[in-house]
Amino acid sequence: MLSRVADSLYWMSRYLERAENTVRLLDVTMGLMLDTNNANDETRWQRMVAALGRPTKLAWSGSLQEMSRKLIFYQVDASSITFCISAARENARQVREEISSEQWQRLNRLYHHIHSPNAEAQFRSSVSEMLASVVDGIHLFKGTTDTTMIHGQGWQFIRLGRYLERAYATATLLEVFQPELFQQSAEERTGHLYLELVGLLRCCTSFEAYCQVYTADLSPDRILEFLLFNRDFPHAICYCVEGAREAIEAIQQSGGRRAPGELSAAVGKLHSMLIFTTIGEIIAGESAEFLHNIRAQCLHIHDLIYRYYVHYSIQSALSA
Repeated sequence: MLSRVADSLYWMSRYLERAENTVRLLDVTMGLMLDTNNANDETRWQRMVAALGRPTKLAWSGSLQEMSRKLIFYQVDASSITFCISAARENARQVREEISSEQWQRLNRLYHHIHSPNAEAQFRSSVSEMLASVVDGIHLFKGTTDTTMIHGQGWQFIRLGRYLERAYATATLLEVFQPELFQQSAEERTGHLYLELVGLLRCCTSFEAYCQVYTADLSPDRILEFLLFNRDFPHAICYCVEGAREAIEAIQQSGGRRAPGELSAAVGKLHSMLIFTTIGEIIAGESAEFLHNIRAQCLHIHDLIYRYYVHYSIQSALSA
């Protein structure tokens, strides 16, 4: 597979995953703002912005409607919803021959929906419904991808982009929530903090999944354990890293350029760290440092993917 094709499929997937993450964070944050006790709107907005990577043009202005419109429709940052969907469509356009017609139709439909006057009208009528329609479009694209595309190298690069973006986003979210929620004793937790924990789980679409494992007794330690180490839930970091590792192995086994052991070692190191570390060790140590380390390793893996699959030299390609 050509490096430019792999790059476009990889980023198409990452941008759609990022758009979905932004939608969820915005929807949950707006819901939490309905509770006016103990936390002001600006605090919650700034926390959401921090979870999105601190885009500088999204500083709180005092108007939730104005800020939400900016995050959805204005291409102010690589985290804005319209920017991500537009970038995903552009990457798909460049590799139109590599994806199915159904994939292109779904993504093109989503792109035109977010740019249409109907989206603005829907936003004015109900922001939650408008955000739900975007998520529906992204989920339809993902389902269409899995059912209409050959599960070869291209599909594996899509999986790789999705899981790496999701792992990084979840680690960032946990790191942002960590000072406020994970350092409180059981006696200090109030109804307000319980609501914030529910919001955290809903940001990862994991409230019901968490309750199936631990019941509805929300504990910061258990939430951290679930979102870090669960190997069966698709938004848990361990699940995502395992999926990324499998995608890299499949790319190499299906005839793709075989990267040196450095890439496999980097993914394997992160995977092993998540499998063999216990929640007790994290709580006893420094959870913020552990989460920051996950983010740093995800960035390192991304750099290695680019070095060996996208920006490699001709000499290294001939020797592979």
